[in-house]
Amino acid sequence: MLTELELAHLRAEVAARPLPRHVGIIMDGNGRWAEQRSLPRLEGHRRGSDSVREVTRAARKLGLPALTLYAFSAQNWQRPPDEVSGLMDLLRDYLHRERPEIMDNGIRLHAIGELDRLPARVRDPLEELRRDSAGNSDMVLTLALSYGGREEIVAMARRVAEDARAGALRLDSIDAEAIEERLWTAGLPPLELVVRTSGEVRVSNFLLWQLAYAEIHLTETLWPDFGEEALLVALDDFQQRERRFGKTSAQTRRAR
Repeated sequence: MLTELELAHLRAEVAARPLPRHVGIIMDGNGRWAEQRSLPRLEGHRRGSDSVREVTRAARKLGLPALTLYAFSAQNWQRPPDEVSGLMDLLRDYLHRERPEIMDNGIRLHAIGELDRLPARVRDPLEELRRDSAGNSDMVLTLALSYGGREEIVAMARRVAEDARAGALRLDSIDAEAIEERLWTAGLPPLELVVRTSGEVRVSNFLLWQLAYAEIHLTETLWPDFGEEALLVALDDFQQRERRFGKTSAQTRRAR
């Protein structure tokens, strides 16, 4: 835990250096956080929503262009029905509670995933806030809901096949750009940093295509304990790395 002076110094250092254009966070550890405190798992998810607010606010103040939060995976539907229902209630409450801050701070809310699987009590306020914030341009906050990277790639392949069959896409013009235009993340900046919380070392079906050249930052911190300081540490780690994209270090230095 940094002192206020140390935190201010780190914040200034990170803000003074180039930020990643797009950060994705695999938010993990809510259940373990609650279990360690002999609390219901849903309380961990509730405390995790507080971390979402703090991290979003910190990212916006730093000037991060895009932040994507892995909030609910396609596989999470397999959890106990009571937990899934509680998570949907928390998501609904989040959308209502955070609406003023999103609108007042120029944040555009976006969502990716199989959104038609969400219950109406979540889907309706989600679509309303997406529509009302569409003109905001200071930061894009994307919620990955009922999301899976494999599912996204399957959906993209279907779109490619449909467009090719309709004559809107020639087979010889199918390239990386054509694929990216048909992904759910179309229009977002390239993913440059992925943060994984709770000490797990896997990508958990998150943005599989987009991960190709992203840096990965792993932390033992459970998501309910992840806040501005942990975000700054992850960004500082990213800024210290040399990104070569297949080139040598010498080539990278000459290109600067």
